[in-house]
Amino acid sequence: MSNEQLEELRKKLDDINLKILDLINERGDIVQSIGQVKQKSGVNRFDPVRERKMLDVIATNNKGPFKTGTVQHIFKQIFKASLELQEDDSKKALLVSRKKQSNDTVVDVKGVKVGGGTPVLVGGPCSVESYEQVKEVANNHNAKGLKLLRGGAFKPRTSPYDFQGLGLKGLEILKQVAAENDLAVISEIVSPADVELATKYIDVIQIGARNMQNFELLKAVGSVNHPVLLKRGMSATIEEFIFAAEYIVSKGNTNVILCERGIRTYEKATRNTLDISAVPILKQETHLPVLVDVTHSTGRKDLILPTAKAALAIGADGVMVEVHPDPATALSDANQQLDIPQFNDFLEKLDQSGLFKKQTVQV
Repeated sequence: MSNEQLEELRKKLDDINLKILDLINERGDIVQSIGQVKQKSGVNRFDPVRERKMLDVIATNNKGPFKTGTVQHIFKQIFKASLELQEDDSKKALLVSRKKQSNDTVVDVKGVKVGGGTPVLVGGPCSVESYEQVKEVANNHNAKGLKLLRGGAFKPRTSPYDFQGLGLKGLEILKQVAAENDLAVISEIVSPADVELATKYIDVIQIGARNMQNFELLKAVGSVNHPVLLKRGMSATIEEFIFAAEYIVSKGNTNVILCERGIRTYEKATRNTLDISAVPILKQETHLPVLVDVTHSTGRKDLILPTAKAALAIGADGVMVEVHPDPATALSDANQQLDIPQFNDFLEKLDQSGLFKKQTVQV
């Protein structure tokens, strides 16, 4: 075969490729129109009976040289791409996504802007144990210019025999201390029935890792106009985390703060594995503010400062830290909580890093 013959055959192939391209795009236009009709009619986009009929017609009319199985495989890929084309045409962008809202959401918590460009620090005991315990932490917050206090009143624990929190009494303590010290309080609830109660006692409702996919609870907090801090589940993918936030926002509550708190892996050096890359991914994919819980993610006091620096350096809107007046006597997470002198040393070193600057609250 001469070079001229080869070039002539290649030219024919090029022409056929363009014809196939035109036909595929023409098919795509028709597929989109069909998808619009189906959407208006409430009919499912995927019709396996129709797909089988088309494949049978293709098999009957295939004259080679390609084997029927090969041709059917090619057309199945076209069918799959066509279905995706219909989905792209009708699919609604997630409310939490950057496609839906390009500017950052800023959640106002009693004058503290979470997501406003200035990082925040949330500190407090794992569990509320007494008025005196919480008050001591709150007094230190005031001395250090901090405004966000955390504390657990309802504690979902791995063992049913572990301390489960003080419940309503814990919420009452948090509210009293917050009022006395002009602080905002973040605390967890575990039941949809407690949402209304929570709005009366705390400033930010926390949905803990174990409840990230408690969909009834997500819908319940989404139905109130109250800030929500949503923690990533210990085995949740980023996609699942984002969809959990969508449950809340889809009900009308846009005051949602995401919190990366480490995920479960085979690694034993830390309590969990801090997925630091989740921060920029969440910031790119969603418009919601993102915090990092450096206590639960590591479970190690010696790693709290470097992971906090890493979180802020990579773009987190703040960090959460557990602090207790006397960690040795704590009823939960005794080994990972900082005492107050350690917490103050942590604050000083974080401030020296230049990554953290306390907000000036506008009254």
